[in-house]
Amino acid sequence: MNELETVYKKRYENYLQPLAEKLEKLLQEYFSEEQRIDRVISRAKSVESFIKKANRKVDGKQNYNDPLNQIQDQVGSRIVTYYLDDVQRIEQFVLKYFRHVESQDVVPESDSEFGYFGKHLVLFVPNELLDVAVSTETYPRFFELQIKTLFQHAWGEANHDLGYKPPWRWSSEDKRSIAFASAQAWGADMIFNDLYKKSLVMERN
Repeated sequence: MNELETVYKKRYENYLQPLAEKLEKLLQEYFSEEQRIDRVISRAKSVESFIKKANRKVDGKQNYNDPLNQIQDQVGSRIVTYYLDDVQRIEQFVLKYFRHVESQDVVPESDSEFGYFGKHLVLFVPNELLDVAVSTETYPRFFELQIKTLFQHAWGEANHDLGYKPPWRWSSEDKRSIAFASAQAWGADMIFNDLYKKSLVMERN
């Protein structure tokens, strides 16, 4: 085990996991009265995932020179909602309570491709969740919040499990199957969102 892994393992066990639990509880309290929320969850990035990301290279160069401070999803939260139109509402609600650094719609690079979809926010960790007896340098300054629909969440979880963990390479046909499943999830999102908007019109009439 190298020095970075040793330091992060200690941070993960002693600070990140308790912080994730506090953050999940806080978010659940904030959203307890909000409509169409399927789940609110938080987790600390595992040691294995952190080291893998810290060692990532781009064009042969190390992507992070200070991973303990640069990797922003050491603690990650997710809010899963029903419909696409709910995503913006939830984002605005979140921004009433948290200071944000970044807001990004994550979509495939090409309009003709299907893959990962989701709203990602990078937010400051609230000071009230930190242990006052511990140096603030021990904690990450930010956490990542993802806002997803049910279909985005389901596809993302399955794709992460199937697409990133296996030691083998998927065939071209398998990759097309994964993309097809993403297209179906995207289409289902559109259909249910349209039906939801139609139901609102019918209720008013």
